[in-house]
Amino acid sequence: MFCGVGGMSLGFEQAGFDVVAAVDFEPRHVETHSKNFPTCETVCADLSAISGAELRSKTGIGDSHIDVVFAGPPCQGFSLIGKRLKNDPRNLLLFDLARLIGELSPSYFAVENVEGILLGDAKNVLADFVGRLKKSGYCIVEPVQVLDAAEFGVPQLRRRVFVLGYKSGLSAPAYPKRLFTTNGNGDYHGPTVWDAIGDLPRIEKYKYLFTSDVYSGGLGAATQYARILRGDATDPQDKAHKRHTNGGGLSGCLRTAHTNDTTKRFMDTEPGCYEAVSRFQRLEKDELAHTLRAGTGPARGSFMAPRPIHPVEARCITVREAARLHSFPDWFSFHPTKWHAFRQIGNSVPPRLARAVAKCVRQALL
Repeated sequence: MFCGVGGMSLGFEQAGFDVVAAVDFEPRHVETHSKNFPTCETVCADLSAISGAELRSKTGIGDSHIDVVFAGPPCQGFSLIGKRLKNDPRNLLLFDLARLIGELSPSYFAVENVEGILLGDAKNVLADFVGRLKKSGYCIVEPVQVLDAAEFGVPQLRRRVFVLGYKSGLSAPAYPKRLFTTNGNGDYHGPTVWDAIGDLPRIEKYKYLFTSDVYSGGLGAATQYARILRGDATDPQDKAHKRHTNGGGLSGCLRTAHTNDTTKRFMDTEPGCYEAVSRFQRLEKDELAHTLRAGTGPARGSFMAPRPIHPVEARCITVREAARLHSFPDWFSFHPTKWHAFRQIGNSVPPRLARAVAKCVRQALL
């Protein structure tokens, strides 16, 4: 539920689950999710105005038992960089989620949200959400934990809260153990920015990418991380259905027409620093990216979030480069416009992080 384009869907599929149904309110997300998960029934619905029985009917699940419901409800109302308004209507969707979990009666559930849900008035919303689920017969894995995507092989610092629950009498899932440390003492040995995007095309050489989203050509030498996302190497942890590339080339490579002045400012910005006018940060090749943000939807001004500056070229990163930094494979497609695509990525749970959580749920279920 609140599937977006399917970061959590892919993570759960990679962990060995059959993702049979998905729901989102935004038609563009539903269209994109359907394209990436053709065997999953993806429906457009307002989860605040639908019952569990209606969901079962719309998605074709019928009376089948559901092993897991997983969800990433809108998080902007709790965001640390937002206003965290107590009465933000997006916050109330958590209560609709609690109601639907109770009505659908899965064995397990996993819910993701931003770290800000643990602070101020937001933590009372979370406590209410947990309390409603306990009344529906669920136990919660406590204390609720914050997981950083970088600690699970994603080249991006992205801290998110996960709430794990299970029906009373079943085995409790554990939180995943981190694979890498990000303590800033030089101990991090996971994928870096350049590991993720260093093999991708130098798009400034191709004028046709001002009008086309798809790059047709070869790629450079790749690290193991990039080879897996390209489909050139096997990931033994990935149990997902195999896909081919999306179309005749590599999508998500549309160029941005920067002015000469902007290009010079980007060029003069040192890696790791913020450009003075745009406040965009320039990525560092051998470090982690900071959290990729989504911006706001049409109901809240349609503002595009700051996009990182490429560590070598004087430009913003492409959609495909953002997808690599989020651990999306190259076959995964997004909306062809940059604004929608960056918003889709920024709102997604990185698949590798979702997979780490899903593997723990699967282990408990089995």
